[in-house]
Amino acid sequence: MGLSLQFDLSVEAGEWPPEPDLARLAERAGAAAAARVPALAGGAEVSLLFTDDAAIRRLNASWRGKDKATNVLSFPVVAAPPAPTGVPVHLGDIVFAHETVVREAAEAGLTLADHMTHLLVHGLLHLVGHDHVDDSEAAAMEGLETAILAGLGIADPYAGTDPEPPETAGDDGR
Repeated sequence: MGLSLQFDLSVEAGEWPPEPDLARLAERAGAAAAARVPALAGGAEVSLLFTDDAAIRRLNASWRGKDKATNVLSFPVVAAPPAPTGVPVHLGDIVFAHETVVREAAEAGLTLADHMTHLLVHGLLHLVGHDHVDDSEAAAMEGLETAILAGLGIADPYAGTDPEPPETAGDDGR
């Protein structure tokens, strides 16, 4: 049996659901994403940090030059050495900000779990090179997100809107 997408979770700050619930959400979203994105399958590992707006604001200012809180940031590993056989390849880190994620879910009329699942899928796609810098990249990435979420029974987060995708750091961490 091959290795699957694995997550290393850490709750730093914020009133997040219990870690076992976060782990189940991550495993479900990760499996759905890996089924459609080969780079996420076959033994990859991702670190997830659940924190608050103050911490993500500092990260956003340091890495992206944007002194504001955001919902999620992704930090892909730029040039990881090949992992030994049987050891997962570390793809990078995804950081979530509690207050922003909760507020956005409420404003959009979404469950916290559905919104977090979308943000996790979005972050995973960034870790494997997807982006939304120009319109064609954005359309491709949003289409993939929508398809992955539909497979989980989650409605299209971009339906009927002129979306502003979640903000994440680029391949160089900025």
